[in-house]
Amino acid sequence: MLCVAADSSDVREQTRDYHKRRPHVCTVCGKSFIEKRDLKDHLRLHSVGGLFACSQCGKCYTSSSMLSRHRNVHSGKYKCVECGRKCNSNQALTVHQRIHSGNKPFECNACGKRFIRSGHLVKHSRIHSGEKPYKCHVCDKAFSQAADLNRHMRVHTGEKPHKCHVCDKAFTETGNLNRHMRVHSGEKPYKCHVCDKAFSECGHLNRHMRVHMGEKPYKCHVCDKAFSECGHLNRHMRVHMGEKPYQCHVCDKAFSESGHLNRHMRVHTGEKPYKCQLCDRSFSLRCTLETHKLRIHCTIRPYNCHHCGKRFAIKKHLKRHLHFHTGAELYSCRHCSKSFKTHHQRRRHLLESHNEGTWFTCHVCEKKFHDQSSYKRHLLGHEHVKPYVCAECPKSFCTACELKRHQAVHSDIRQFGCILCDQSFKRKDYAVSHFKKCLLKMGKGSGLENLFAQCL
Repeated sequence: MLCVAADSSDVREQTRDYHKRRPHVCTVCGKSFIEKRDLKDHLRLHSVGGLFACSQCGKCYTSSSMLSRHRNVHSGKYKCVECGRKCNSNQALTVHQRIHSGNKPFECNACGKRFIRSGHLVKHSRIHSGEKPYKCHVCDKAFSQAADLNRHMRVHTGEKPHKCHVCDKAFTETGNLNRHMRVHSGEKPYKCHVCDKAFSECGHLNRHMRVHMGEKPYKCHVCDKAFSECGHLNRHMRVHMGEKPYQCHVCDKAFSESGHLNRHMRVHTGEKPYKCQLCDRSFSLRCTLETHKLRIHCTIRPYNCHHCGKRFAIKKHLKRHLHFHTGAELYSCRHCSKSFKTHHQRRRHLLESHNEGTWFTCHVCEKKFHDQSSYKRHLLGHEHVKPYVCAECPKSFCTACELKRHQAVHSDIRQFGCILCDQSFKRKDYAVSHFKKCLLKMGKGSGLENLFAQCL
């Protein structure tokens, strides 16, 4: 059994010994060889390509001995009895059979990890030693493995040697091509043993398994929030760091996620791919369309506030409304100590106090708005456009809110309830007016109606 000592200096010594045993190093990719003639054969790969071709599959090799070993694969001379895999030599078959037996004879004493091959252990030891012997001659980036350097070099050369025969898409690595081919074949070889859901990639299955296990291994060191995926943690860290790497080339607005930038670009292109089937209105976001359908076309309001009786069609609207009762200020300013109940209040504060963000200025009256939706509604007033038409009568309105308020005339829903008695109303202003009368009857302070109006 080959073991690596826990001491990092011993790890480095072992790696140096490995290179001493292989003194002939390729200057192109860094691969090392025991014999000079092996290096000579290897260098042909970088110059003229393979010289000895297999008559059965066309694969080329730099020496006749390598071709001879390859022919053993076609003949099935060294075949695994467990899975039927054909190897090119008895030694390769012995190493392969360790996959089935679970035998991993090479152990790292630095961390206890075991390996099937000695070469894998040597590569692994560089994690502990920090050695990166393979350096890029273009940008000086260094790598612990020659294969990693070879893949990196394609960044500079733009080479994508692995091409899909179905759609001609090209890839820098064979693994990426193999994964892509499953798009065409529909193959999903990685199956969940809990719910039978299948995946095209092993990594996707591993991430899915965390749903069943409740595992969240990626923890934020700032606020202890945990995530099931490394990418989710990286995106979350931008909240603390204020990092916004994705910038719009039209208006220079920056975003923490590429998806947010893609959605923002529709502001400039005017693209609205999500259409409402009930009123022909279009939206740039799917979630905006869903909210529109619930707010404007849906009469069912299943979410009820237990404080004041107000009803909501959307659960997150009820959660936001509850902040008025609890007094919670969840939105804090990253520049000062102020906190706010709503995201819009914080946005206005950032614009007014810290000059962060973009004002939307009306070209007619020069009135300024902190959000685009308010700005657009304001412009409709100047243009005398009323795009919101009532389905029950011919009346039309400038804004969705005005239409919503009007639709109460045709509806039997009384979503505004009084917290002092059992009465409910179709309109907010009716409920506030009634609440004032209730206060007077009960002899309570008149300041409460302002709080009640805010809650509604």
